[in-house]
Amino acid sequence: VQLVESGGGLVQAGGSLRLSCATSGSTFDTYAIGWFRQAPGKEREEVSCITPRDGSRYYADSVKGRFTISSDIAKNTVFLQMNSLKPEDATTYYCTVCKGCSGYGCYGYEDWGQGTQVTVSS
Repeated sequence: VQLVESGGGLVQAGGSLRLSCATSGSTFDTYAIGWFRQAPGKEREEVSCITPRDGSRYYADSVKGRFTISSDIAKNTVFLQMNSLKPEDATTYYCTVCKGCSGYGCYGYEDWGQGTQVTVSS
């Protein structure tokens, strides 16, 4: 499965961005999609995930109430709407195909995208 992230950029603190993760194939019939972020020298952090076929979602505590994940099954694309961005949200965001999305997040990672950079100015 190929994944292509887009939508990153530079935004002021308090602003918004919408990230997209476009996937190839009939991914959404079987898999879930997760969003992770990782800053240089830091551990990868899961942000959110969604199971498109049933709409189940997970959010990390750090983004609850600010980020919203959604999917467009017809376009095989998952979106991450990020509002009220903070400087600590600035890093590279990656999407991944995973076997499922539970209340604990994405499990069974498979393929990853190349990442999209989010920069938040204070």
